Amino acid sequence: MILESALLQVAQGDKSQFEKDFSIASEIISSMPGYIQHELHQCLENETEYLLLVQWETLEAHTEGFRTSDAYEDWKKLLHHYYNPFPKVKHFTRII
Repeated sequence: MILESALLQVAQGDKSQFEKDFSIASEIISSMPGYIQHELHQCLENETEYLLLVQWETLEAHTEGFRTSDAYEDWKKLLHHYYNPFPKVKHFTRII
């Protein structure tokens, strides 16, 4: 299992619409082969900052499957315009 993380900085004033669009985007990502589950957390200290955690069966399920799919284009159209700056995505593997 691979854990993808992304710290999302949503532009001020777009929080409500971002959350609505993320709900739609959740259906896109959850339909992808190799997807396990995801969580979106809102920061308590800064309400326009979110932490996205996605579990994938393999790194390739995310980087080669989802990221090269037509579904990813729909995901991008829904969400990428909210981010400032654009998030850095990292991948983790469990060691314990």
